[in-house]
Amino acid sequence: MNTASDPAMQAYPVSTASERHMTRNREFQGIPGIEKTKGGRLWAVWYTGGKGEGPDNFVVLVKSDDGGQSWLKEPLYVVDPPGKTRAFDSTLWLDPAGKLWLFWAQNFSPELWKISDGKGGVWAAVCENPDAENLVWSHPRRIANGIMMNKPIVLSSGEWLLPTAVWADGRGGIPLPEEVKDECSTNVTISRDNGKTFQLHGRMDIPERWFDEHMLVELKDGRIMCLVRTQYGIAQSFSSDKGKTWTKGEDSGIYGPNSRFFISRCKSGRLLLVNHPRPEGKEDKDYRVREKLTAYLSDDDGKSWKGGLLLDERQGVSYPDGTILDDGSIVIIYDWERCKEGDILAARFTEEEVLAGKISKSKSYLKKLISHTGGLKN
Repeated sequence: MNTASDPAMQAYPVSTASERHMTRNREFQGIPGIEKTKGGRLWAVWYTGGKGEGPDNFVVLVKSDDGGQSWLKEPLYVVDPPGKTRAFDSTLWLDPAGKLWLFWAQNFSPELWKISDGKGGVWAAVCENPDAENLVWSHPRRIANGIMMNKPIVLSSGEWLLPTAVWADGRGGIPLPEEVKDECSTNVTISRDNGKTFQLHGRMDIPERWFDEHMLVELKDGRIMCLVRTQYGIAQSFSSDKGKTWTKGEDSGIYGPNSRFFISRCKSGRLLLVNHPRPEGKEDKDYRVREKLTAYLSDDDGKSWKGGLLLDERQGVSYPDGTILDDGSIVIIYDWERCKEGDILAARFTEEEVLAGKISKSKSYLKKLISHTGGLKN
């Protein structure tokens, strides 16, 4: 790849927010992520800017120091490349040493909704002390081709696995470059040295993959399960060799309206799934609506799910991400009506409340507003 002549291949540092990034100057926003620091601070990230997915997009970070009860009204830090290079599909992750990783995708976008130049690029910057008053971020590194919007996992053996992907032709109208065609799949990137280096490690064959948005979980029997967004719902694939080789993708039996979901291991050992439920009385293929965002639990590593805490019943709720607090409670972030409202919201709840189907704890909340732009202004 010719990095010198391609602005999307250049490193753009995490910087402090300016007037351009204030809420009053933003319209479209969504696709959020959240993470907890060792000190208990919550950081949230999403991308925004312009009237949709396109060249004006940039990434913003805000924080909460009271468990998500209140949030700063304006962003503290941003990733905002110049020109027609966009920053998007960001996520936050706390590594085992307590360092906060900010990942984002970066590519050339010639116009609105021309969202991918094919090769993309996963970039990362690291903050060693995310509980400090003023954060210091490392110089960004490009660690993989493609996209990654969901958190890495740490295997019991210590390796880090990252759910990266190179989208197929047609994802945004720009042809896939020849140099990345061999990586056009649902991928796994690995670090064996605590984030010093990263390598493409494994690839999956997932029929009808869409924007991937896959998530990884290490199961109790040592296998790794990967759940993947597809056109028909959620697919699954399994690896028995730390992510190097994978079973052919198949229907997991979990419904999905062709949208992002969230899965994670709770402190109890159960699996948590935040997803849209299967619609009642409607054919799946004819009713792909992002509504009724709901949390479920599994005692058998995803073979079956129980409970059902409705986080937000409205249409247009989507793209959950989450983190587990020290007391075992769960915080989920998501968006609502990215173009019409521009809302970023959060819910906090416990496993007990998921099983009961209602919140009852004093620290729990639903539909907590983090940010609201009002959507497109004209």
